[in-house]
Amino acid sequence: MSMVSCGGSSSEDEELFKVYYINQEETGIISKVYNIEASEDDAEGIINELLEVLKTDSDKLEYVAPIKNITLSGYSLKDKILTLNFGRSYNELGRTIEILNRAAIVRTFSQLDFIDYVSFQIEGTPLTDHYGNIIGNMSADQFIYNVGNEINTYEKIELKLYFANETGDKLVPVYRSVVYNSNISMERLVVEQVIGGPNTNIAFPTINKDCKLNSISIKDGVCYVDFDSAFLTQPNNVTAEVALYSVVNSIVEFSNVNKVVLSVNGELTFTYMDFIISGSYERNLDIIE
Repeated sequence: MSMVSCGGSSSEDEELFKVYYINQEETGIISKVYNIEASEDDAEGIINELLEVLKTDSDKLEYVAPIKNITLSGYSLKDKILTLNFGRSYNELGRTIEILNRAAIVRTFSQLDFIDYVSFQIEGTPLTDHYGNIIGNMSADQFIYNVGNEINTYEKIELKLYFANETGDKLVPVYRSVVYNSNISMERLVVEQVIGGPNTNIAFPTINKDCKLNSISIKDGVCYVDFDSAFLTQPNNVTAEVALYSVVNSIVEFSNVNKVVLSVNGELTFTYMDFIISGSYERNLDIIE
C-alpha cells in the first residue's frame, strides 16, 4: 500500500512524504521530508506517530510545530475522514497562526491514501471560522502551497489602535505589529484587532470580545461597520464614548476613511449603555489621553 497520494506526479521529490510546520516568522508553512516508521497497514500507528512529530519543534529552531501548544483530546478515522478533537486551548490561537496550523496539519495528513479529509473539533463541537461558520472537512486543495496563494499572502503591518485608559474615560494609542491575510480589508483587520483587545498592560479593552463583526464596507470615505447584538453588552468599565471612539479613531487612521457609521444587526440608531449612537462619527482627538 502506498501511503502517499502523489496526484499523478512522477517527481521523486513529490513522492516523498513531508511533514508541514510553521516558519519561524509565523507567516507561512514549510515542509520537511519524513520517513514514517510505523507499518504501512497500521493506520492508527501512522496517525499517532505523525501527531507526535507535529508536536515537536526543530532542535535548531528552524520551524514551529503546529500542535506544540494545544491539547489534542483524541481523534477518529471514518470513511477516510480524520477528525481531530482539540481542547479549549485551540481557541486561544491567534488568527494568523490558527490558519497556518490548520494548513500544516491538513497538508500533512492528506498525503496518506487512507485520508481524504481532515476535520477539526473543539471539545466535540465542529470548528467554526471567526464569523461563526462551520469550517467542515478540509483537504490539501484548500491550502495551496505555491507562491501567490492564500498561505503565503500574509503581510506585516504596524497598526495604531485605540484602547481605554485605566479609568475607562479616555483613549490611549497602542502600536501593534500584525501579520495578516492580505485577502481581508484593512478596516476589518483593525476592527477585529480592537475587538480582540490590547496585548499590553498600559491599556484596557473597550468592546465585548464576544461580539462579531457582521459586515464592513467603505463608500465615499465613510466606513460602515455592522456588529451583532453582543456589541451592546459591555463587560468592561469604560464609557460609551470611549468604546465608540476606540473603533472610530482606529479606523480613521487610514487616509481613505473620514467618517465611521456603526450599526447593530443593521439598525443604524441604537442605545449603547446610556448613549444613543446614530449617524456618522469623525475622529475625536479630545478623548485621547
